[in-house]
Amino acid sequence: MPIRFLAPAVLILALSSFSQTFAEFPTAEDWPNWRGPLHTGEANPEQNPPVNWSNSENIAWTSRVLGKGHGSPIIVGDQIVLATSDDEAEIRFLVSYDRSTGEQSWITPIHSGNATPPRNEKGTQASATPACDGERIYINFLHDGAAWTSAVSLDGEILWQTRITPYTVHQGYGSSPFLFGDLVIVSADNKSGGAIAGLNRSNGEIVWKHQRPKKPNYSSPVVYQTSGSDQLLMTGCDLVTSLNPQTGEVNWEIEGATTECVTTTVATNGLIYASGGYPKNHLSAVRTDGSGEVVWENGTRVYVPSMLIKDDRLYAVTDAGVAMCWDALTGDEIWKGRLGGTFSSSPILIDDKIYATNEEGLTYVFLASPDELQLLAKNQLGEICFASPAVSHDQLFIRYGEMVDGKRQEFLACISTSEN
Repeated sequence: MPIRFLAPAVLILALSSFSQTFAEFPTAEDWPNWRGPLHTGEANPEQNPPVNWSNSENIAWTSRVLGKGHGSPIIVGDQIVLATSDDEAEIRFLVSYDRSTGEQSWITPIHSGNATPPRNEKGTQASATPACDGERIYINFLHDGAAWTSAVSLDGEILWQTRITPYTVHQGYGSSPFLFGDLVIVSADNKSGGAIAGLNRSNGEIVWKHQRPKKPNYSSPVVYQTSGSDQLLMTGCDLVTSLNPQTGEVNWEIEGATTECVTTTVATNGLIYASGGYPKNHLSAVRTDGSGEVVWENGTRVYVPSMLIKDDRLYAVTDAGVAMCWDALTGDEIWKGRLGGTFSSSPILIDDKIYATNEEGLTYVFLASPDELQLLAKNQLGEICFASPAVSHDQLFIRYGEMVDGKRQEFLACISTSEN
């Protein structure tokens, strides 16, 4: 049953009256999943959020978030939805906020007890981003020593829950679900021997499952149309892997990545890009035609933040805070420039502008330009940020944290120049 309100120490159960009718989904105003509507970190055209903001400037509203998590918000019609975890109570939740006001619409416990805490101090129990198809919201969590996928209605009712595979924590878990056809595709690479699986979106039944090596890895699955077909692409476990997204059958697979990858790969012109950070720093471009050809590679550490592509240029912000631009086809470095700080969230591309937020809550806005690093703005919000932003028209949504009475308090902010 969804929870309507959370007091600091009391959970009050109630059904939500919120409902949403989708004539068409996703619309240009939706950011329905990890990395946005195009699955690449790029916003749809004509989005125009602010370039400048602060704790007091261009903030339409802020709302407190229970517990903590590094999963990004998604935009679903009039709802903003994110995953979070109350570690003391050992409860993992989905939370919905009213897009116009920031008021909490509903909060639904997905799993209680039997928590599987991360071992990395930067990890959380809610590091995945939900995905929505206009009818259901899907989310991945660890629970009772396994990875689970759950489906929730638009008003917060749990519809089904499916155990995917046993999970042994090495660092943590943050793989996000991907929607393709009538399937929700999920992954859970880990030292127990993980899996990539395609589940029936209506009932959660496992349609296919592809077993993975017994190695830790953190990438999320993504499907691109490349080299003449739809390919489900994964990096990590020392592999670059292409599966048929409908059946889970292997299209091709090569040794072409490091063991541990976090980024979600991007693709262009028959190439995908594998980047990892353990046991070595590695960035490579691999052909998607099954030839196994590694077109170019270098030793840049783009371990956690996912990359962007625009006009055959590959843009990245390294973990150490350096913005970089390469020729996506040849790997030739075009420019690089230091931003500052450490980055875990992934940058997003809005028209010709890249928004990248470091772990201290400082967002750099710079041009996606092949000429040089052209910084447009630096915007401070809070003190902590690991989640990637979401955008819709003139609104930018950022999950951030502040230290309050010695404890981390998270917030969701709507950044906009216009009044609601």
